[in-house]
Amino acid sequence: MSGFDLLVIGDANPDVVIGPVPQALPFGQRERLVNSGSLVLGGSAAIMACGAARLGLSVAFAGRVGNDPAGEFVRNALVERGVDVSALVVDDLLPTPLTTVLTSGDDRAILTAPGCLPATTSYDVPVDLLRSVRHVHAASFYLMPELAAGLAALFKEAKSNKATTSLDTNDDPSGRWDRVVLDAVLRVTDILFPNAAEAHALTGHPVLEDAAGILARRGPLVVVKDGAAGALAHDGSKILRAPALAAKPVDTVGAGDSFDAGYVAAVLNGLGRERALAIAAACGSLSTRAAGGTAGQADWELALESAR
Repeated sequence: MSGFDLLVIGDANPDVVIGPVPQALPFGQRERLVNSGSLVLGGSAAIMACGAARLGLSVAFAGRVGNDPAGEFVRNALVERGVDVSALVVDDLLPTPLTTVLTSGDDRAILTAPGCLPATTSYDVPVDLLRSVRHVHAASFYLMPELAAGLAALFKEAKSNKATTSLDTNDDPSGRWDRVVLDAVLRVTDILFPNAAEAHALTGHPVLEDAAGILARRGPLVVVKDGAAGALAHDGSKILRAPALAAKPVDTVGAGDSFDAGYVAAVLNGLGRERALAIAAACGSLSTRAAGGTAGQADWELALESAR
């Protein structure tokens, strides 16, 4: 359990992706037909890990699944995509999380039964693995409060062993966006990966560039995903921008996670921020070519060719 480029910590679950669906879903035991449905690997952390492996990084995953068929599905899907699952804990008491994603154009609604996610803790991450990697990425901060409480210590340990760190908070289902625990983590985070809505929610500021600057002043480089508008990076003083690729998405599930993978892969391959941002934007756009978060993910050659 050594020598990995990247350790990803966080959520992994099956996604049932259905759509397109009408914006207002009828209840009353009515049945509606949609064009497509897919059972795919989900979880922000899992999708990012697969994207990074597809881009050529050696990747290990730490998290938790249940001792059930859904957990076996997750484990097999990660292994098939080249991700090491030696540190994936099997929980004998709680089930694997399950998510249904309802798509509508470039938007989606997400319903998650958290299962064993709240039981995930920093103790699920082997210390020897943490000390042996070049970069540590964590995702879905607000879905795993016990892990969130110990994440600053994990990042400090990684950084003391020369690793860099990144965080994608993802959405906060409670809507509170509590900063008490998060601010301690941001102080030891090298790269924060919010989308535009999350940057607004985390700061309460309506102007995206200003929201990114506020977050950057808490410690990390802030790299913001802004859908069809592309992406921007803010280091507290300077802003870089990159466009998205022109695309007609099949669905956008996991595009932000593929973006994260592209940026981290570019940095670990020695590229500067401007080129990394362009590669990340390309990876996010290319991932929308197929249903689910992993089927359309780019390899390194395609990412380089596509980046503007």
